[in-house]
Amino acid sequence: MRRLSTLLVPGLVAMTLAAGPALTSAYAAGSDEPSSPPKSDTSTKKGKKKSSSVSDPKFLAAYRTAYTTIYDKHDYTDAIGQLKQLKRDDVADVANLIGYSYRKLGDYQSSKTYYEIALKDDPNHVRTWQYYGLWQLEQGNREQAQYHLDKIASLAGTDSSEYRSLAAALDKPTGATLVY
Repeated sequence: MRRLSTLLVPGLVAMTLAAGPALTSAYAAGSDEPSSPPKSDTSTKKGKKKSSSVSDPKFLAAYRTAYTTIYDKHDYTDAIGQLKQLKRDDVADVANLIGYSYRKLGDYQSSKTYYEIALKDDPNHVRTWQYYGLWQLEQGNREQAQYHLDKIASLAGTDSSEYRSLAAALDKPTGATLVY
C-alpha cells in the first residue's frame, strides 16, 4: 500500500495543479504536504531521536487543514492555533507556516522567531528562505533579502518559483507595496 501511495501522490499533485488555479502566486509558494526531515537529521533532544510524525496520517490531515486555512481562507490567527496544536512547530514546514502567518498579521518578531526555528530544523528549507527574504524586504533590509535570494539560487536554482517570487519582489522599488 505504501508503494501505491508513493506512486499515486505525485500523480494526484500533478493533476491538482493542472486542473485548478495555482496555489502559489507571484509572492507565495508552499505545499500542503510537509517535507520529510533532512536525511542527515537524526538529531536528538535529550537523547531521543526526532519523531517522524510528519508521515502520520492524522498529522498530515491537520497540517493540510492549517494550510488551507492560510492560503484559501486567509485566516492566519486560526491557522497559527491549528499549527501549534500539532505540537511540531520545530519541524521546518510547520514553523515556516507559523512564521508566514505571523508575518501576514504584522507580528514581525514572532514571524522572525519561527523562520529561524524552521531554518534551524532544515537550513536548506527553500520556502523559508523565500518567506524570510520577503520578511527582510518588508523590514527594509534589501541586502539581507538579496542574501536570501542568493541562498535560494544555490539550493533550488534560478528557475524555482521561490527564486522568481523573491526576485520579483526585489525588483520593486524600495517602499513599494508587495502583493502576495
